[in-house]
Amino acid sequence: MTGTVLGVGAGVFVLALLWVLVLLLCVLLSKASGLARFSVIFVFLSPLIIMSVLLFFPQAAEVPTPEVEIKILDKFFIGRYVLLAFLSIFFLGSLFLVLIHHILELVYAKPLQSD
Repeated sequence: MTGTVLGVGAGVFVLALLWVLVLLLCVLLSKASGLARFSVIFVFLSPLIIMSVLLFFPQAAEVPTPEVEIKILDKFFIGRYVLLAFLSIFFLGSLFLVLIHHILELVYAKPLQSD
């Protein structure tokens, strides 16, 4: 099922966006006065007609075509693990050298000055 999000196609999102915009426009026009206030009826009926046309005349097939499963082969499998082993050894060796030369460095006490 290509082109789907959460198991639904793009048409569902188009219809949802259409109705959100229509409801927003209806709320804005409800505050209008005079003849513009009655345009809410046409604003509400036009997406109703668009939605019925989209529902009764779908473009996609009812049964989706079966997809061929693509098998991905990892041909550099052994080389990747050899590289991982070398990097792990280098990292552990670096940690050991940091432990020796930085953390375990001797700190000499300063002599006290007596006056």
